[in-house]
Amino acid sequence: FAHSDADLSDETKRFALSPTDIALLNPNTKTCPIFRSAQDAELTKSIYRRVPILVNESKGEAGNAWGISFRQGLFNMTSDSGLFRSAEELEARGLKLEGNVWRDEENESAAFLPLYEAKMLHHFDHRWATYDEAGDTRDVTLAEKQNADFVVTPRYWVEKSNVEERLKDKSDKEWLLGFRDICRNNDERTVIASILPSVGVGNNAPLMFFDKEPRQVACLVANLSSFALDWVARFKVGGVHLNFFIAQQLPVLPPSTYASSAAWTDGATLGEWISSRVVELCFTAHDLTAFARDCGFDGEPFGWDAERRFEVRCELDAAFFALYGLSMDEAAYVLDTFPIVKRKDEAKFGSYRTKTRILELMAAMQSSSAAKNV
Repeated sequence: FAHSDADLSDETKRFALSPTDIALLNPNTKTCPIFRSAQDAELTKSIYRRVPILVNESKGEAGNAWGISFRQGLFNMTSDSGLFRSAEELEARGLKLEGNVWRDEENESAAFLPLYEAKMLHHFDHRWATYDEAGDTRDVTLAEKQNADFVVTPRYWVEKSNVEERLKDKSDKEWLLGFRDICRNNDERTVIASILPSVGVGNNAPLMFFDKEPRQVACLVANLSSFALDWVARFKVGGVHLNFFIAQQLPVLPPSTYASSAAWTDGATLGEWISSRVVELCFTAHDLTAFARDCGFDGEPFGWDAERRFEVRCELDAAFFALYGLSMDEAAYVLDTFPIVKRKDEAKFGSYRTKTRILELMAAMQSSSAAKNV
């Protein structure tokens, strides 16, 4: 950014965006992103020339390749508060807690589902945070994550029938895709999306609904969780909310991308290669069994292995840098703009290993492509 008059003479910070450029970057709203440098602007424009936005309103149905619709969660945390019940209230009514669902032993159809809030979710992790007995949130421990039976405890519960009513005509799946509404462009990461069970969801976790196959949705989750997309999102988020109009104008690969294969997918389609990794990352607990089954996986939940998860996430990030058309130098530049990720890596491992590993995997992918073309 320009912080003084002297910055106006810095050619890296002084650049122009034409009306055509702005229409390319934000075709729905025609608003100007906030770029830090000419390099950021040029690289972002190059991405938008290759990758369409999630929803282009000017193109009607053709501009919504994912058939996506949004909802501001299922329950407003203020106006719907009369529907919320505490554990004490439900216990006093004689209900029994099974996992994180309260059930009536005399009426099997009567149940109260947990009300998830955005802060309980993170990348490929529907068990990021939980409430304790004092009503405060805490991080889920490693031991808890490694227990496939562990479920998070919410602050409130909502009646199952109310959840079903609000999902009617929206989804018949036993899982949902949501993202955090509250975010900043200087956070460790900005776009945080997650698969979660079909439960009550507060308005601070907007939901996406689709008419696509579950494996395709798994690929979308990977795309939304990638450094490549997150880097672009940082230029779009000027406040503390990832509004629908921002999400709709992010560059997102269309479903058709995943029908093809790549030299580095070993004969599998991109959809098969990516979705299998997303299932491995997301399906770490029994409460997402339905998601795994819908994606074609019939096994038990995957163990929570931090090193394995790191490797799989790096594979996905390398893949999306390649699919977005970035060179290794451009990917390295993008990764250097995530200072908190870098600082945490250096503090724990002595180097920016996330960047190193992603670039190693990109190099291997390029070698595979080169060998295939010989």
